[in-house]
Amino acid sequence: MKNICRNILFIGFLLVWLQVFSNIPVTLSVRQLCDLELILNEGFAPLKGFMNKSDYNGVIEHMRLADGTLWPMPITLDVGEEVVSQLKEDDVLSLKSVEGDVIAIMAVEEVWQPDKNNEALKVYGTQDILHSGVEYLLHKTKPFYVGGSVIKVALPQHYDFAELRKTPTVLKQELAARGIKRVVAFQTRNPMHRAHVELTTRAAKQADAHLLVHPVVGLTKPGDVDHFTRVRCYKKLMKHYPERTATLAVLPLAMRMAGPREALWHAIIRKNYGATHFIVGRDHAGPGKDSKGVPFYGPYDSQAVVARYAQELGIEVLPFSEMVYVPQGDVYRSVDELAPGSKTMSISGTELRDLLRDGKEIPAWFTYPEVVEELRVSYPPRDKQGFTIFFTGLSGAGKTTITNALALKLMEMQDRRISILDGDEVRKHLSSELGFSKEHRSLNIRRVGFVANEITKNGGIALCAFVSPYNADRDYDRKLIGNFIEVHVSTPLEVCEQRDIKGLYKKAREGKIPMFTGISDPYEAPINPEITIDTATTSVQEAINVIIQHLKKENYM
Repeated sequence: MKNICRNILFIGFLLVWLQVFSNIPVTLSVRQLCDLELILNEGFAPLKGFMNKSDYNGVIEHMRLADGTLWPMPITLDVGEEVVSQLKEDDVLSLKSVEGDVIAIMAVEEVWQPDKNNEALKVYGTQDILHSGVEYLLHKTKPFYVGGSVIKVALPQHYDFAELRKTPTVLKQELAARGIKRVVAFQTRNPMHRAHVELTTRAAKQADAHLLVHPVVGLTKPGDVDHFTRVRCYKKLMKHYPERTATLAVLPLAMRMAGPREALWHAIIRKNYGATHFIVGRDHAGPGKDSKGVPFYGPYDSQAVVARYAQELGIEVLPFSEMVYVPQGDVYRSVDELAPGSKTMSISGTELRDLLRDGKEIPAWFTYPEVVEELRVSYPPRDKQGFTIFFTGLSGAGKTTITNALALKLMEMQDRRISILDGDEVRKHLSSELGFSKEHRSLNIRRVGFVANEITKNGGIALCAFVSPYNADRDYDRKLIGNFIEVHVSTPLEVCEQRDIKGLYKKAREGKIPMFTGISDPYEAPINPEITIDTATTSVQEAINVIIQHLKKENYM
């Protein structure tokens, strides 16, 4: 009780001090918040803060902190010019969540501008932005790094799976209370299936240890299954282990997908969480293939690097080969156990997503029915998914006419909710303060993309009708939404002018409307639209038929 009171008094004093003395607030990104949480809860021990330049250089060049301690991954706080310009000697940073809660304060020791291209080469072995870690480093991190120790105010508050979010101290105490002394940890960022259960069961038996299923719930590779779905799958999977032989806990880690370096990092983190053994499988933390179609890392590079540092790590590493299904015997075997010519079966992550998307059966040999059930809830077949149809073309091309007619036909044919986002209505209600400069036009279309994405990801159909003159804005919306169908209403300018009901083209020709698309401002025609329709030669009914056929071809209907 005395310790609790002292902590409350200290935090109260700290917050008052921050109000009185010079401090600069920094709102943390998702990755920064993950890193800070693991610094504060000692998952990143021995780190006491974000790295200074000497630690950073040691890690980049030699995978060691300045004092020689093995540590393979730079843990840095990146900030922008607006923060650096305010910094003075003895200043501190208030590190905040997006909700505005102060998580920690940081005593600034050092500020520098790193060579990110060198960091990419040394940490990831490449500058290819198809590597998700490299893309994040080069395009999403800010230009300056700030190093310094941190003092905890409060760990980030989590409202999802709170019972599984155990700090290293709590997890070690709980395992010790159950008399568990040997723990083998399994790292995963994907749903687990029968092959994973077989692999982890073998590892636990080999190590004579209790299994810790320890999935990542921070940032993973873009396109991965969301952690909410994955953790629901893990919870249902746990019953397939013998009683009291396995524990599930989650790890708030922001992965870098750095292959061999990441495998070393994961082993150190699991040691901090109380594991005595750690499983390193095939292509551990691999990011996929580069721009030439070649894997960034070899399938067993991570195992080789971890083996090199095995004695120093202080945790025993268990290397495992790929597990495949052998129909003869209905069993899973490691590939290095198979006789030449053995018949095997497997399903890749891409193939699984395709089966889910198409609503096809997922075989029982691959996974468990309850796991399939959870995956189908979050990843329904395409004919149950939402999508956006984005009509673009000159004013008067026929976009709104086709949109309204298509909405009626879709309401007749299927039961998903339909929302129409039309240029005039959006300008009136969502973007009333915007003008028609290039910057404002772009902002308007990106706002439309945000709204359409919310409709789409919640299973609805968004029909968007906008001039949208710039390819960059439509591409932005496409990447944001995913299920995106671009329809170029390519009606020629002269036909659009003949239909000039509002007299806009006439006024533009007279110079009364500046920056009018097609007259005094360019229209960038789509490069690869899914559908092109010229209403000068195509009726509304024919246009609807073309769109419906495309939807059926792509399994949206």
